[in-house]
Amino acid sequence: MPAVTDDHLITTFGRLAEAYSRLEQRLGPAMEAHTGLPHAWFEVLIRLARSPEGQLTMGALAEEIALTTGGVTRLVDRMQKAGYVERRRCPDDRRVSYTGITDSGREILDRTTPEHARNLREVFASFSERDLAALDELLDRIRHTAHAAT
Repeated sequence: MPAVTDDHLITTFGRLAEAYSRLEQRLGPAMEAHTGLPHAWFEVLIRLARSPEGQLTMGALAEEIALTTGGVTRLVDRMQKAGYVERRRCPDDRRVSYTGITDSGREILDRTTPEHARNLREVFASFSERDLAALDELLDRIRHTAHAAT
């Protein structure tokens, strides 16, 4: 009988985690060296920029970037001090607050995105369009399944 540590899905998940870690180690420092923007900040800004009205609730933002609500609060505090985001009150519910992208946030995002896209094209240069489409589909399925389990 195989050992519990030999479970194939544990290995698969480990590969996914390692791939992400290596990509972060390669792409994060390149982004920060080019524009001074940490990769975590980029992830917040890109999600806000792609959201309706350029804003998300703190809870939705925490979920999208895989941080606790406390972690996202600290991150947003630092980004707000830099002028890239702002807190916005919900007009209908005082308990809800939004994080919104500012003009400065859009500006740094516009300066960062082309270089980040170039770096990603280098990383995925050996992938065909079909490979990338399959990867996107698989990641969407994982994301959907993981979300349904919460």
